Amino acid sequence: MGGSVAAYFDLDGTLLNASSEKTLAAHLARRRPWRIPWGTLAWTAGFLTNLLRGRAVYDAARNRGHFSLASWDVLERYSERLAEDRLRARIPQQAWERLAWHREQGHRLVLVTATVAPMAEAMAKVLGMDEVYGCGPPVRTGILSGSERGWSVPRRKGKVPVVQADAATHGHDLSQCYGYGNTLADSWFMECCGHAVAVSPEASLRRHAQSKGWHIVDWSS
Repeated sequence: MGGSVAAYFDLDGTLLNASSEKTLAAHLARRRPWRIPWGTLAWTAGFLTNLLRGRAVYDAARNRGHFSLASWDVLERYSERLAEDRLRARIPQQAWERLAWHREQGHRLVLVTATVAPMAEAMAKVLGMDEVYGCGPPVRTGILSGSERGWSVPRRKGKVPVVQADAATHGHDLSQCYGYGNTLADSWFMECCGHAVAVSPEASLRRHAQSKGWHIVDWSS
């Protein structure tokens, strides 16, 4: 049975008691102070443009304007350093224990996160995940524009096809798989899994999890 099972995890707020992308953006701003006004302007322009295109406020607010004019190489270098030196300490002990339990069962560990891909991959390495799906284009070279056009974006409902495709590729029965998240936005992919686990959930997810009979855990930092 173990070989047919995967555990799908959200990152920020679930396995990590911090925002990995905000940590990366803040570090980038400290190294390049001119990025603060520029990033604010680029993010605002992206937000308004997305609203005019009919996107939900939640999605419009999560554009990548704060990374515009940064290179993928720089984001990868900073992400690796921050994941190991700063963010590792923000992983709760209960998260490490749950990951270890899944490994003992022979389950695949899969990270599915809306965090920008370099940081998602750096955190996956720290956590020892078997697979990671973050936000980014298939080929990452050159400079970011701030747009997500052409990117894979596993956010909200966008996590569902990612989880389904991964399960199909690896022969997993989703009814036997686990889904871990901390916000209502994660409930879409958690719903796909036979074992949904709400981790230190926000109030809306806690109510939703209770109504669905999902397991609820609270992991301290």
